[in-house]
Amino acid sequence: MWRRTLFVCLMMTVSAFAQEGHPLTGTWTGDWGSANTPRTHLTLVLNWNGDERITGVINPGPDAVMIQTIAINFTNWTVRIDAEAKDASGNPVRLEVNGRIEDLGSPRRKLTGTWRQGTVDGDFKVTREQCTALRRSSSSCSSP
Repeated sequence: MWRRTLFVCLMMTVSAFAQEGHPLTGTWTGDWGSANTPRTHLTLVLNWNGDERITGVINPGPDAVMIQTIAINFTNWTVRIDAEAKDASGNPVRLEVNGRIEDLGSPRRKLTGTWRQGTVDGDFKVTREQCTALRRSSSSCSSP
């Protein structure tokens, strides 16, 4: 009997750590830019709210950009993000991001693709941060 109990406890522990939540949920860090300009650091914080809506913010902090829409195509794991940022003068600048999720089975999956900010075109690459036990309570980490 104790072996069965130990086995059940072990399986519950393993399955709890195996759960990753929605493929986009988490904090993603990396950069974007074009071949002729310096790369710009980038942080995305994305969260799935339990239904079909994904929300998020680009570069959290005083100059944060709230994401207006996020669409994901589950057949080919492509992602579209639309947002509106502000330029140095405070004028609105449209952000259009198209990417593809890579290494889907990895907790440190990647999102790569094209980044258009106003009239500037470039590419981007971000990697999802792996949550640790201490950070699991954070809204940017999937909890088991």
